[in-house]
Amino acid sequence: MQSPRPPLYFGGSSDAGIDVAVDTVDKYLTWGEPPAQVAEKVNRVKAVASQRRRKLSFGIRLHVIVRETNAEAWKAADDLIKHVTDETVASAQKIFARMDSVGQQRMSKLHGGRRDKLEISPNLWAGVGLVRGGAGTALVGDPPTVAARIREYQDVGIDTFIMSGYPHLEEAFRFAELVFPLLSLDRSSNVTPIRVNTGPFGETIANETRPLAKASQS
Repeated sequence: MQSPRPPLYFGGSSDAGIDVAVDTVDKYLTWGEPPAQVAEKVNRVKAVASQRRRKLSFGIRLHVIVRETNAEAWKAADDLIKHVTDETVASAQKIFARMDSVGQQRMSKLHGGRRDKLEISPNLWAGVGLVRGGAGTALVGDPPTVAARIREYQDVGIDTFIMSGYPHLEEAFRFAELVFPLLSLDRSSNVTPIRVNTGPFGETIANETRPLAKASQS
């Protein structure tokens, strides 16, 4: 392969998918499962990679619904699916059930097609997955809450977040304005990003940083 080259991203929850990832790519991706399940998957991939003397980094694919308050965020989540009928949900779930994708099976299992158990982990909402295949979970909450949940994923080894929302442009602006100021994308030093760019797959990349301002003493 040429060097340098674009980084290769790949997701797959089956044993075969993990084999492909470990043998060929730079970054392993997972859909937005609860942090404990993501940690288990990260450790599983790391173990296989270690056996083959390879090292991968890790990313996660999530939707996000952030508002000024938690109440507003949960209302926005409810509004997103309030016009989706039970018949539409049942039809979508039948289609998903016929798929042999292990990742899709894991997504569907999180909610079981039920509307009454959509918060599958604190502030992790599976309502999107009732009718959408693939990435079916969203972080829901006010800015400090969403930032805290992101840090939980960072703590289990995730360094790249590929996020979206409905409608995408409006949610992107909200996230940038409300959540970015609460995140330091360099967790190894006392810095905060002053410019955040997006990579080729929508991942956030902070390529300029400055020290956090120190409180003045008087």
